[in-house]
Amino acid sequence: MEIQEQQEVFNSISLLSSEFNYNVNEAAIILAAGHGKRIKSHKSKMLHKIWGIPTVERVYNACRVGINEINILLVVGIKAKDVIEVIGKRKSTLYAYQISQNGTGHAVQVALEKIDGKVFDGNVYVLPGDMGLIDSSTIGSFREEFIKTESDMMVLTGIFEGNPADNSYGRILRVKEIDDDGKPSGKDLGKVIEIIEHKDILSLSDDKPYKVIFNNKPYSYSKKELIENNEFNSGVYAFKFKKLNELVHSISSNNVQKEIYITDLISIFNKHGYTVNAVSPREQYVVMGFNNKSVLKEMEAVARKKVYEKLKDIIAIDDPDDFFIDESVVDEIIEMDKENIPLDISIGKGVHIGKGVKPNYNLELGKNTYVKGNVHFGKNVTVLQNVHLSCFPKQTFKIGDFVEILSGDIIKGNIIIGNNARIESSVNMTGSDEYPLRIGKNVLIKGTSYIFGSIIEDDVHIEHSVIINKRVDRLVKRDGSIQPIRFYLPMPEGIDAVEEL
Repeated sequence: MEIQEQQEVFNSISLLSSEFNYNVNEAAIILAAGHGKRIKSHKSKMLHKIWGIPTVERVYNACRVGINEINILLVVGIKAKDVIEVIGKRKSTLYAYQISQNGTGHAVQVALEKIDGKVFDGNVYVLPGDMGLIDSSTIGSFREEFIKTESDMMVLTGIFEGNPADNSYGRILRVKEIDDDGKPSGKDLGKVIEIIEHKDILSLSDDKPYKVIFNNKPYSYSKKELIENNEFNSGVYAFKFKKLNELVHSISSNNVQKEIYITDLISIFNKHGYTVNAVSPREQYVVMGFNNKSVLKEMEAVARKKVYEKLKDIIAIDDPDDFFIDESVVDEIIEMDKENIPLDISIGKGVHIGKGVKPNYNLELGKNTYVKGNVHFGKNVTVLQNVHLSCFPKQTFKIGDFVEILSGDIIKGNIIIGNNARIESSVNMTGSDEYPLRIGKNVLIKGTSYIFGSIIEDDVHIEHSVIINKRVDRLVKRDGSIQPIRFYLPMPEGIDAVEEL
């Protein structure tokens, strides 16, 4: 079974990988092979979502937008097919299969096999696939700093602000002001010596210092000093390709985990006289990664706060800690606001607005309303609490102006609701591709009613009825009123199977 699964992965890679563009001198390697044992999920760690988008896709998008014209290589391993299918076939995007997870350094080795070293001579950026809050601005700035400093290698670092005991990241080891012989470090002060992994720090002796040599000068660090060092490795790197390709296979697995760490390249680069620098981002949250559900939840909260900050002075959001608006809808709302017309959009606690939704002026969405798909609102629409509005990707659900949809309704599919319609509570309506649902203007539907794939003409009043694949005409009575439809029920099926107790 394992051999068959591996072959399926290779088939997916062959089908969905595109060509490496050697006219472009930059490439990003996204490490998405790990499962993440502590996340305790059958789903790949890389496919857990932050604000509705898998983390690996967020990292991919940040690279694609942050660096114009870039090759991207995704290293896949655990749940490889699932990860590949999320990204799919895209321009200048290749997949590399790390069958055995032997560390980040090994993952980079696997990725570099996809690049022809005789042809390519540019910059390579390495990013973990779980860093779902990193954005294009951070990647763009990191790239600029790497190029400006003419570094051979650069590390993006973070500053840990919590309890040092909770910091499981690798620590950035920098040159001290004074070496072990009491001599000043001079121009070496602050240079990056290496990254020491948290597990390796914990394995050190409590009473013996950790000793290193940098530029022929000795420096010592106690175990306590290393643990309390709050500058950590984010897992984001930049390299000159030729130097990376030259040295990446010299990494050893002489560590607690017996794995090949990409972090070892710092000391290797230093030994070869190559320049290694480090820089921190403007916003610390962008370097957050996760190994468990609680941190993933924290990252989701950061994403929610970012969205709230964008929208808080444009629309009314009842609860800043309990709402979801897809980023594409957020962008649309911001564009609408540029017209300088008050939007008067109100979002209740627990509202979910998914991708494809088109809001409009004077829209009220009540508590716990769920809207997803190509749902297009007219102006002056009111939706009360606990309503579900959705359609499938290739369908469109249009809601006219001055429509009211009351509490608890479920309305899904290929539907048009005309202007001034009122759908009262406990109504369920569905339209399919074969049988779309069309609700005319000024229609009132109330009571425990179900409407499927029908055409309801203007001004009709429907109450406590089940109408399936029917046309309901606007029938004018002699007194000028419109004939209401009440208690309409189709003939039952399966009546022979029902008997009195």
